[in-house]
Amino acid sequence: MGDNLRAIARAKGIEVTEVTATVLDRPRHEGLVAEIREAGSRIRLIGDGDVAAAIATAWPDSGVDVLFGIGGTPEGVIAAAALRCMGGEQLGRLWPRNDDERKAAEDAGYVLDKVLDTDDLVAGDNCFFAATGITDGNLLQGVHFIRGGATTQSLVMRSSSGTVRQIDARHRADKLPWKPSSVGE
Repeated sequence: MGDNLRAIARAKGIEVTEVTATVLDRPRHEGLVAEIREAGSRIRLIGDGDVAAAIATAWPDSGVDVLFGIGGTPEGVIAAAALRCMGGEQLGRLWPRNDDERKAAEDAGYVLDKVLDTDDLVAGDNCFFAATGITDGNLLQGVHFIRGGATTQSLVMRSSSGTVRQIDARHRADKLPWKPSSVGE
Protein backbone atom coordinates (compact mmCIF):
# COMPACT_ATOMS: atom_id res chain seq x y z
CA MET A 1 0.00 0.00 0.00
CA GLY A 2 2.75 2.41 0.96
CA ASP A 3 4.56 1.79 -2.33
CA ASN A 4 1.40 2.65 -4.27
CA LEU A 5 0.85 5.84 -2.30
CA ARG A 6 4.50 6.90 -2.74
CA ALA A 7 4.23 6.21 -6.51
CA ILE A 8 1.11 8.39 -6.72
CA ALA A 9 2.90 11.15 -4.80
CA ARG A 10 5.92 10.97 -7.14
CA ALA A 11 3.71 11.04 -10.25
CA LYS A 12 1.86 14.09 -8.95
CA GLY A 13 4.99 15.84 -7.68
CA ILE A 14 3.71 16.01 -4.10
CA GLU A 15 4.59 14.48 -0.74
CA VAL A 16 2.92 11.23 0.33
CA THR A 17 1.35 13.22 3.20
CA GLU A 18 -0.52 15.27 0.58
CA VAL A 19 -2.08 12.22 -1.13
CA THR A 20 -5.75 11.71 -0.26
CA ALA A 21 -7.10 8.17 -0.40
CA THR A 22 -10.84 7.52 -0.30
CA VAL A 23 -12.10 4.29 1.25
CA LEU A 24 -15.61 2.97 1.89
CA ASP A 25 -16.09 2.92 5.67
CA ARG A 26 -16.59 -0.83 6.12
CA PRO A 27 -15.16 -3.32 8.63
CA ARG A 28 -13.54 -5.21 5.72
CA HIS A 29 -11.33 -2.15 5.09
CA GLU A 30 -9.89 -1.73 8.61
CA GLY A 31 -6.50 -3.19 7.61
CA LEU A 32 -6.41 -1.05 4.49
CA VAL A 33 -7.11 2.10 6.50
CA ALA A 34 -4.31 1.17 8.92
CA GLU A 35 -1.86 0.75 6.01
CA ILE A 36 -2.81 4.13 4.54
CA ARG A 37 -2.34 5.79 7.93
CA GLU A 38 1.02 4.06 8.37
CA ALA A 39 2.15 5.43 5.00
CA GLY A 40 1.16 8.91 6.17
CA SER A 41 -1.46 9.71 3.56
CA ARG A 42 -4.77 11.42 4.17
CA ILE A 43 -7.94 9.34 4.33
CA ARG A 44 -11.47 10.29 3.38
CA LEU A 45 -13.89 7.65 4.67
CA ILE A 46 -17.23 7.50 2.87
CA GLY A 47 -20.44 5.70 3.79
CA ASP A 48 -21.52 5.07 0.21
CA GLY A 49 -21.01 6.40 -3.29
CA ASP A 50 -18.03 4.39 -4.51
CA VAL A 51 -18.80 5.22 -8.18
CA ALA A 52 -18.78 8.95 -7.40
CA ALA A 53 -15.60 8.47 -5.38
CA ALA A 54 -13.94 6.73 -8.34
CA ILE A 55 -14.98 9.58 -10.64
CA ALA A 56 -13.56 12.08 -8.14
CA THR A 57 -10.08 10.61 -8.67
CA ALA A 58 -10.13 12.03 -12.22
CA TRP A 59 -12.21 15.15 -11.45
CA PRO A 60 -10.14 18.35 -11.37
CA ASP A 61 -9.72 19.86 -7.90
CA SER A 62 -11.81 17.16 -6.18
CA GLY A 63 -9.16 16.68 -3.52
CA VAL A 64 -9.20 12.91 -4.12
CA ASP A 65 -6.15 11.14 -5.54
CA VAL A 66 -7.03 7.45 -5.25
CA LEU A 67 -9.84 5.11 -4.22
CA PHE A 68 -8.99 1.86 -2.45
CA GLY A 69 -11.14 -1.01 -1.30
CA ILE A 70 -13.46 -3.87 -2.13
CA GLY A 71 -16.64 -2.91 -3.93
CA GLY A 72 -19.20 -4.49 -6.21
CA THR A 73 -18.43 -5.64 -9.74
CA PRO A 74 -21.30 -3.66 -11.36
CA GLU A 75 -20.07 -0.49 -9.64
CA GLY A 76 -16.53 -1.26 -10.82
CA VAL A 77 -17.62 -1.52 -14.44
CA ILE A 78 -19.72 1.66 -14.21
CA ALA A 79 -16.79 3.51 -12.65
CA ALA A 80 -14.46 2.17 -15.36
CA ALA A 81 -16.77 3.56 -18.07
CA ALA A 82 -16.69 7.01 -16.47
CA LEU A 83 -12.93 6.89 -16.00
CA ARG A 84 -12.47 5.79 -19.63
CA CYS A 85 -14.33 8.95 -20.67
CA MET A 86 -12.24 11.16 -18.37
CA GLY A 87 -8.83 9.65 -19.17
CA GLY A 88 -8.55 8.04 -15.74
CA GLU A 89 -7.39 4.55 -14.86
CA GLN A 90 -8.70 1.76 -12.69
CA LEU A 91 -7.05 -1.41 -11.44
CA GLY A 92 -8.84 -4.21 -9.61
CA ARG A 93 -9.38 -7.89 -9.11
CA LEU A 94 -12.49 -10.00 -8.76
CA TRP A 95 -13.15 -10.61 -5.07
CA PRO A 96 -15.71 -13.40 -4.55
CA ARG A 97 -17.60 -13.13 -1.28
CA ASN A 98 -17.98 -16.89 -0.83
CA ASP A 99 -17.18 -20.29 -2.34
CA ASP A 100 -20.25 -20.25 -4.59
CA GLU A 101 -19.20 -16.94 -6.17
CA ARG A 102 -15.61 -18.19 -6.47
CA LYS A 103 -16.74 -21.37 -8.25
CA ALA A 104 -19.11 -19.46 -10.57
CA ALA A 105 -16.31 -17.05 -11.56
CA GLU A 106 -13.83 -19.86 -12.16
CA ASP A 107 -16.43 -21.88 -14.12
CA ALA A 108 -17.00 -18.80 -16.30
CA GLY A 109 -13.28 -18.74 -17.09
CA TYR A 110 -12.21 -15.80 -14.92
CA VAL A 111 -8.73 -15.82 -13.40
CA LEU A 112 -9.27 -14.54 -9.87
CA ASP A 113 -5.76 -13.28 -9.21
CA LYS A 114 -5.51 -11.35 -12.50
CA VAL A 115 -5.31 -7.58 -12.10
CA LEU A 116 -7.92 -6.04 -14.39
CA ASP A 117 -7.48 -2.55 -15.80
CA THR A 118 -9.85 -0.11 -17.46
CA ASP A 119 -9.35 -1.80 -20.86
CA ASP A 120 -10.40 -5.16 -19.39
CA LEU A 121 -13.57 -3.68 -17.91
CA VAL A 122 -14.55 -1.35 -20.78
CA ALA A 123 -13.26 -2.31 -24.21
CA GLY A 124 -13.02 0.16 -27.07
CA ASP A 125 -13.05 3.92 -27.11
CA ASN A 126 -16.68 4.73 -27.72
CA CYS A 127 -18.47 4.33 -24.43
CA PHE A 128 -20.89 6.67 -22.74
CA PHE A 129 -21.56 7.39 -19.09
CA ALA A 130 -24.59 9.18 -17.68
CA ALA A 131 -25.71 9.74 -14.10
CA THR A 132 -28.36 11.93 -12.49
CA GLY A 133 -28.24 12.75 -8.80
CA ILE A 134 -31.17 11.53 -6.74
CA THR A 135 -29.91 12.79 -3.38
CA ASP A 136 -27.26 15.47 -2.84
CA GLY A 137 -23.72 14.15 -2.91
CA ASN A 138 -20.15 15.30 -3.45
CA LEU A 139 -20.42 14.83 -7.21
CA LEU A 140 -23.99 15.85 -8.08
CA GLN A 141 -26.92 17.65 -6.53
CA GLY A 142 -30.02 15.54 -6.06
CA VAL A 143 -33.60 16.21 -7.09
CA HIS A 144 -34.86 19.48 -5.60
CA PHE A 145 -38.54 20.31 -5.73
CA ILE A 146 -39.35 23.90 -6.54
CA ARG A 147 -42.61 25.75 -7.12
CA GLY A 148 -44.07 24.28 -10.28
CA GLY A 149 -41.55 21.48 -10.78
CA ALA A 150 -38.12 20.17 -9.90
CA THR A 151 -34.44 20.61 -10.67
CA THR A 152 -31.90 17.88 -11.37
CA GLN A 153 -28.19 17.71 -12.04
CA SER A 154 -26.64 15.15 -14.39
CA LEU A 155 -23.21 14.15 -15.59
CA VAL A 156 -22.88 12.93 -19.18
CA MET A 157 -19.60 11.76 -20.74
CA ARG A 158 -18.34 10.23 -23.99
CA SER A 159 -14.98 8.50 -24.29
CA SER A 160 -14.32 9.00 -28.01
CA SER A 161 -14.44 12.81 -27.67
CA GLY A 162 -13.42 13.07 -24.02
CA THR A 163 -16.42 15.34 -23.50
CA VAL A 164 -17.67 15.70 -19.93
CA ARG A 165 -20.89 17.66 -19.42
CA GLN A 166 -22.52 18.65 -16.17
CA ILE A 167 -26.13 19.52 -16.86
CA ASP A 168 -28.47 21.50 -14.62
CA ALA A 169 -32.07 20.89 -15.64
CA ARG A 170 -35.47 22.31 -14.68
CA HIS A 171 -38.53 20.10 -15.04
CA ARG A 172 -42.05 21.54 -15.26
CA ALA A 173 -44.53 19.68 -13.05
CA ASP A 174 -47.30 20.01 -15.64
CA LYS A 175 -45.15 18.10 -18.17
CA LEU A 176 -44.13 15.25 -15.87
CA PRO A 177 -45.76 11.84 -16.46
CA TRP A 178 -46.61 11.75 -12.75
CA LYS A 179 -48.25 14.62 -10.93
CA PRO A 180 -46.44 15.54 -7.71
CA SER A 181 -48.72 16.64 -4.94
CA SER A 182 -48.06 20.16 -3.68
CA VAL A 183 -44.62 20.44 -5.29
CA GLY A 184 -42.90 23.51 -3.88
CA GLU A 185 -46.06 24.70 -2.20
